[in-house]
Amino acid sequence: MVLRKNILITGASSGLGEGMARQYAARGRNLALAARRADRLDALAAELRKAYPGITVVTRKLDVNDHDQVFAVFEEFREELGSLDRVIVNAGLGKGQRVGTGRFDANRQTLQTNFLAAAAQIEAAVGIFRKQKEGHLVVVSSFSALRAFPGNLTAYAASKAGVSALTEGTRIELMKTPIKVTQLLPGFIESEMNVDISKIPLATKAEAGAQALVKAIEAEKAKAFVPSWPWSALAKVFRFVPVSVLKKFA
Repeated sequence: MVLRKNILITGASSGLGEGMARQYAARGRNLALAARRADRLDALAAELRKAYPGITVVTRKLDVNDHDQVFAVFEEFREELGSLDRVIVNAGLGKGQRVGTGRFDANRQTLQTNFLAAAAQIEAAVGIFRKQKEGHLVVVSSFSALRAFPGNLTAYAASKAGVSALTEGTRIELMKTPIKVTQLLPGFIESEMNVDISKIPLATKAEAGAQALVKAIEAEKAKAFVPSWPWSALAKVFRFVPVSVLKKFA
């Protein structure tokens, strides 16, 4: 397995992104961390540099909905580290609202961030990988990409289904190249989107979730459900779940 030394993570100031950054720092990897909240990002970077003085950690403030800035920041990271060996497209949003209730603003923002902004990140990463003639693209989708959901999850699930299709298409296009593509489909993992997981069935604590994500990324498979148990098993039967059951998620 190729050692991916220089790793870029978006949405790294909290949640899954922060968790993965901590895991990779402990593994001695160099990190390029991007997020909107520069103060939290810089605090994390300072902590990781102190704990692991042998690694390089660089940061940039980035709103992934500024697509031109995505390309610029990714290129700045590449120049600063010398290469980008792995890009983890993680930045996302989960603030959708019920369709037709006057909250198109929230649904639009969810769709733009989780799909269009992810598309920009994928374009920027693969463009760099093509020039380098190698690299590993990782896109964080969601278990909810497998089926449509009602209620506040409608726009979110649609955005994740879209980015899953985009990731798979990218993987197929790059199959005969040295560029690898991995699609992650996490189940319920503690994060800012799932702050109180005590009432969520099959939920995973943040640190355990980050460990599972990194394990799946390192395997570099085309698709991985995270944590593998129980989500890999559930995925096999989820397509047959009746709509009446899905409606309970509303």
